[in-house]
Amino acid sequence: MQNRARAGREWQILYYAFDLLNIEGDDWTGKPLQERKARLREVVSGSEVRYNAELEGSPDAIVATVSSAGLEGIVAKKRDSMYRAGTRVTSWVKLKLNKAQEFVIGGYKPNGDTFQSILSGYYEGERLIFCGKVRQGFNPAVRRRLMKEMEPLRATTCPFVNLPSSPKSHFGEGITADEMSQLRWLTPALVAQISF
Repeated sequence: MQNRARAGREWQILYYAFDLLNIEGDDWTGKPLQERKARLREVVSGSEVRYNAELEGSPDAIVATVSSAGLEGIVAKKRDSMYRAGTRVTSWVKLKLNKAQEFVIGGYKPNGDTFQSILSGYYEGERLIFCGKVRQGFNPAVRRRLMKEMEPLRATTCPFVNLPSSPKSHFGEGITADEMSQLRWLTPALVAQISF
């Protein structure tokens, strides 16, 4: 819902229900998940609300299906589990499926003797396209090691063909013309495996 305002009116929002906690004043949290889901299916049948059905199969087959659909993860629940609000339970397990890809490092934003973020991109033919700043995933030791690798690659010109951009780009946070002077450019020789 947070990006709905930018999506445009032609986008349709669908509501999926995946659990039933209360109906007509009756608390269903003490009932097993399989009973709650069976009743939920009856309640939403024939309405605009979609029933979020469970996936069946081996864990490997389910992960492959969810990954190929481009979804972010899976919540696995035991069929006989009760609903426990506000507590972590072992009967529900969340498996996050990150997408990852190699991206070219074309620059960085300095922060003292290290960097605040690296500037990543990908090639379209001979053109290096900027796709985003990467801040997460660097501990201090990795930052120092990467800085040593980046220093000899310093360049005077921006290697990305699509910079500067607007404050918000297709891929997220863009780089404005004002920000360009704060950045350090690199000969694009290093690659980073980035999860997103």
